[in-house]
Amino acid sequence: MVKKDETLSGNPSGKGLTRINRNILIFLFFLLLSFIFWYLNSLSKEIDTTLRYPVAYNNIPGGSSPESNLPHRLDLILKGHGYSILRLKLTGNRHPVVIDFSEVNYKHDQSGDYYIITAPLITSFNVQLISECKITSVKPDTIFFSLK
Repeated sequence: MVKKDETLSGNPSGKGLTRINRNILIFLFFLLLSFIFWYLNSLSKEIDTTLRYPVAYNNIPGGSSPESNLPHRLDLILKGHGYSILRLKLTGNRHPVVIDFSEVNYKHDQSGDYYIITAPLITSFNVQLISECKITSVKPDTIFFSLK
């Protein structure tokens, strides 16, 4: 006959099972604590990351609007301390970087389309970003568009 006090483990007092549960909780607590310290340590180092950032266009040539083939977001490759990059990623109210066609040297190709090379825009984007992070490159490296 089995008494009511006995558990499935066969231990009548049940203390062995609670001791295992307590040890698991202590282990998980210290595992979480070590992860937090590791993450804070990694944020103090300089890292490279990619951030999708919104883009706006001003002074489109000819007063016409380009077809909807202009990208609404650009991939900015950033270099900086982890804390700065984390702050940029966590701020949800990002003001878009602005590409002003009156200040940009856009070019015309043989097929009648226009394009902008994004490498010369990096200094302008760094000024607009106002962060400790520096933009090292922009993807796509060329923005193609056509005017109506």
